[in-house]
Amino acid sequence: METNRRTVLAAAAAAGITAASLGGTAHATGGRTPVKSLFGKLADGTKVYRWSLANGGTKLKVLSYGGIVQSLEVPDRHGKYRNISLGFDNIEDYVASSPYFGALIGRFGNRIAKGRFSLDGTAHQLSVNDGENTLHGGAKGFDKRIWDVEPFTKGSDVGLHLHYTSIDGEQGFPGTLKVKVTYTLTRHGDWRIDYAATTDKATVVNLTSHVYWNLAGEGSGSIYDHELKIPAARYTPVDSGLIPTGELARVAGTPFDFRRTKTVGEDIRVANQQLLYGKGIDHNWALDKGITAKPEHAATLRDPSSGRTLKIATTEPGLQFYSGNFLDGTLVGTGGHIYRQGDALCLETQHFPDSPNQPSFPSTTLRPGQAYRTSTVHTFGA
Repeated sequence: METNRRTVLAAAAAAGITAASLGGTAHATGGRTPVKSLFGKLADGTKVYRWSLANGGTKLKVLSYGGIVQSLEVPDRHGKYRNISLGFDNIEDYVASSPYFGALIGRFGNRIAKGRFSLDGTAHQLSVNDGENTLHGGAKGFDKRIWDVEPFTKGSDVGLHLHYTSIDGEQGFPGTLKVKVTYTLTRHGDWRIDYAATTDKATVVNLTSHVYWNLAGEGSGSIYDHELKIPAARYTPVDSGLIPTGELARVAGTPFDFRRTKTVGEDIRVANQQLLYGKGIDHNWALDKGITAKPEHAATLRDPSSGRTLKIATTEPGLQFYSGNFLDGTLVGTGGHIYRQGDALCLETQHFPDSPNQPSFPSTTLRPGQAYRTSTVHTFGA
């Protein structure tokens, strides 16, 4: 049975962890001012900073490079803390070889076929970086940009405002896009992301976060025994290039049916063409709730060994579930552990992949005078 945050904090106290070390007040409900430190420098001398913040029992470290979540720590059922997100302990590895660990993704999360789309009769050619396709915004997407970071405290919440202006033509996308992303740690330890953007020309936008989760702890091994539930009756099948075919297929009778809770690994080795294309699961679920004004439930993840749970709510219509298929044992993470296939998973809230080329999918077009706004909330428990 899942315990509430107060019970977890009590367990932490029994283990000798103080409320102050959890980042809160004596009741672990009020956040402290985020702390800024130098994390490293890029090759051109640009400084990269790390912001450390904590509230309600959750500890978060964020980089100005890529808006990257470098670590996120929460307690298990016994109050023991572990970092549950994959990442690196130096900026050089993020620049050289990161598969989007913890990064903010834009302008367009996921894939755009052949890096091309037309908008209002004008064709646009994007930077291609995934074979013939564009992935996560191109060769130098938002994950590789320096963000301006502004810390804040608001009542019992604490967080960061991250700002970036993407100029007209960047990576081939039209329009100057002004982006503001807010990371908030609430008094209850929830991590909320609010995305906002405006443009001066018609463009396409699909922002998301690419955290790799392992609720047992970073570097602890496979996530195939994690239990997952996704309230979605349909998903978007893909071709061999992982581009959606345009179909909204039923999950019933397929390995993609997570409407009942099951382990990630239960059907991942089943002979299925879609699993062969993705070398595992790398697909978008069309959430039953669709687009909503406020965040509504999108997924529940649980690690039986630690008892940690993650519930995700979002305003977005889609959820990309990626089972860490391309981790190949060549990367060493923050804890000195080698990352292998299946050592983490991603649950990326989003609009559907290749939406600019799929008229039947929810639109990702943003026009001058409109405001792009989406929100996602991560709730942790044990």
